[in-house]
Amino acid sequence: MPPTAQHWVIGVDLGGTKIALGLIDPQDRIVTQQRIATAAEEGPVTTVARIAVAVEVLSRHLPAGASVDALGICTPGPVNHVTGMLIDPPNLPGLHNAPLRDTLSARLGIPVCLEHDAKAAALGEFHYGAGRGERSMVYIVVGTGVGSAIILDGHLYRGAHNSAGEIGHTMFDPDGDLCACGSRGCVETHLAGPWLARRYKRARRCEPALGRAVSAPEGDTTITGEGVARRAQNGDKLAQQVMTGAGKALGVAVATMAMVLDVDFYVIGGSVSKAGELLLAPARETMPHHCYKSVGRRVRIVASELGDDGPILGCGWLARQRLAQT
Repeated sequence: MPPTAQHWVIGVDLGGTKIALGLIDPQDRIVTQQRIATAAEEGPVTTVARIAVAVEVLSRHLPAGASVDALGICTPGPVNHVTGMLIDPPNLPGLHNAPLRDTLSARLGIPVCLEHDAKAAALGEFHYGAGRGERSMVYIVVGTGVGSAIILDGHLYRGAHNSAGEIGHTMFDPDGDLCACGSRGCVETHLAGPWLARRYKRARRCEPALGRAVSAPEGDTTITGEGVARRAQNGDKLAQQVMTGAGKALGVAVATMAMVLDVDFYVIGGSVSKAGELLLAPARETMPHHCYKSVGRRVRIVASELGDDGPILGCGWLARQRLAQT
């Protein structure tokens, strides 16, 4: 049956701490959502059972005579979208080498597809958000880590080994901090949420008065990347300096991708992107200095329109494509 307007589908965004599910109507709107704890340590069978219960709750909102026809789920990588396997995602230790797609499909009795979370978010933005009407687009997710998904001429570009887009682990400063990947000065060490918190704490130890100018004293363990962004929005000068540095790193990353890919449109998502212009303005200012002027003039950097709904809607789009194959 073709993926025409009669189908209701569910999109699932499985993260390190929570699972967000959305029931998507035939007009590609999220009608209602559920959130449950991930508890990956309980293993794939229990995780699938809990997702199935949440799907049942969402199904109560279906109109009479309608049913959920397919489900799309995304997770942190690495994943194998062809076999439907989670491989060894660092934040999901209980779900390593888990055949999540097939286990879910067997439990629910409907077609299921599995995708990397950044790629699902990119598809959501491309089809329903900031990328509507674009031919090609790069989605850069800035959260606990930094990654990207590349859409060329309407299709995901995966690379030979499904690892295209790891912009977070390109070098920004050869003498910089040691990254978890083993290299030094990666873009991620200047831009990801945990690194923003680390840089803010480090800078505050050097300039304690400036760090306390607006915010009340706060224990180091409570400072997060999102917290640094909030402080910057509230006028904390030190936090603003940290966010400016992050924006510059983002600008260099975009310039690099623009030179390599010849793509003009970049959508920034993830938790850190909620800082808005505190992050995007320095990125736009920096980017033209690290690529050809002719390239820099074409590049556009915008914030996600869909936010946390992007991965869910992207998974819904994938579920509809899965239906086209049945």
